[in-house]
Amino acid sequence: MASIPAWARVYVACVVLAALACLAPLPHVRVPWWVVALLAALYAGCERITVPRGPRGASARVAGRRATGVGMGMGVGAFLPVLLAGAFLLPPSAAALVALPGALLTRVEQRPRWLRRVWRAAQLAVAIWAASRVHGALGGRDAVVTPDFPYALVPAGAAVLSFCLVLTVLDGGILALAERVPVRSAWRGVFARSLASVAVHGLAGLMMAVLWRSPYGPVAALLVLLPMYVSCWVFAQYHRERAAHQATIRALVQAVDIKDGYTRGHSERVGQASMMIARELGMDDERAEVLRFAGILHDVGKLGVPTRLLRKDGPLTPEERRVIELHPEYGHEMVRGIGFLGEARSAILHHHERLDGSGYPYGLVGAQIPEFARVVAVADAFDAMTSTRSYRRARPVSAAVEELERCAGAQFDPVMVRALVAALGREGWRPVVTADPSPLRGDVYPPSPPVSSRTEKHPTNKNGHPTTVEGRVADVEGRPEDRVPRGGS
Repeated sequence: MASIPAWARVYVACVVLAALACLAPLPHVRVPWWVVALLAALYAGCERITVPRGPRGASARVAGRRATGVGMGMGVGAFLPVLLAGAFLLPPSAAALVALPGALLTRVEQRPRWLRRVWRAAQLAVAIWAASRVHGALGGRDAVVTPDFPYALVPAGAAVLSFCLVLTVLDGGILALAERVPVRSAWRGVFARSLASVAVHGLAGLMMAVLWRSPYGPVAALLVLLPMYVSCWVFAQYHRERAAHQATIRALVQAVDIKDGYTRGHSERVGQASMMIARELGMDDERAEVLRFAGILHDVGKLGVPTRLLRKDGPLTPEERRVIELHPEYGHEMVRGIGFLGEARSAILHHHERLDGSGYPYGLVGAQIPEFARVVAVADAFDAMTSTRSYRRARPVSAAVEELERCAGAQFDPVMVRALVAALGREGWRPVVTADPSPLRGDVYPPSPPVSSRTEKHPTNKNGHPTTVEGRVADVEGRPEDRVPRGGS
């Protein structure tokens, strides 16, 4: 429940009030109620049967946003033709009513489920009301019946545009308030992405309306839904494939967390920080999602590193450090055959490169380092400094930002650092404990030893400079992986 901010709830309440206002004239409108009931039952049944169970969390929000522009992790159902046919056949208030049963009964994966169902019902009711209003104002209901069929495309097209525009406006607001998408990015591209799909469904809805009013009647109109059902099935397969992708990534991340429990949760947070940078850079949803995968899987190569080295209490020998430095190459080999990762593979391989060329595994310089790798490097180092672990406490966000800015240009790409700082200034950061709670002290961790009690020197590069962010920050030295040369976490 608490995951939806208060302002987002107020926004949803306002949209609900708008939907109720759209439905208010119903008692005074003469309408064929059997048509309303049939369309509402048809839409509700199609929603229950065909809406696939997709991935959760950020990936679900991106998937839903990419498909139709709907926020809060929910997409418009694949049977929009039924709703749009209602807009073409019925008065505005009755057309809005058609969407309510299906929207309120649809399956919802994320909590709070009731709020998401109410949001879905309200936004669809308002959008369909607007579409029906525009269609009627342009004489669309008469055009559906007359033999001059091409003219019917004009009011139907205007109705589809208004439907899509209302959804875009409402979705942009919920993305900005509920998902904290930057205001300048919340509406960008949403209308264009959703228009083509809604236009196709609008044509099918118009065909339904024309056949419904023709001598062939409602039965012929329902036949239009058969090809749309095939389209919906393909859409469901797409979502199942995405769910399989998510399951693959979760399995790999869980394996890393089990092997290296000291950094549990680190991968997910690096993915989150990478996504924040991607949004600030204005990446499209497709690339931003792949970048999130890169952040989540950046340390998957640790599965190839002996566990004794990851959990070693003492300092690492040069040979042991060289073994740990192989983890980016191990990770790249592990994911080489996973096609959907795309650019993420280069980030997994190169996220320990440095702009000055002293990184590993290949010592790339500046722009030779892939863009995704430069993003993940900043996100990785930031989370390493701001995470509380069983062997040390978290650095304040301000201190981590100061350190990133100091290292920008030598270790980190200044553009990526500025993007993260801007995103943090707007959205904030809530670091989470990444190790299991102490069995004796609950969530309280033993304090880190004073810096003066440590005698081991920080590793340095050939120029004598400390080679890790953790090494540059005096009181972040703890586990052996924090002392790996030229690395982040």
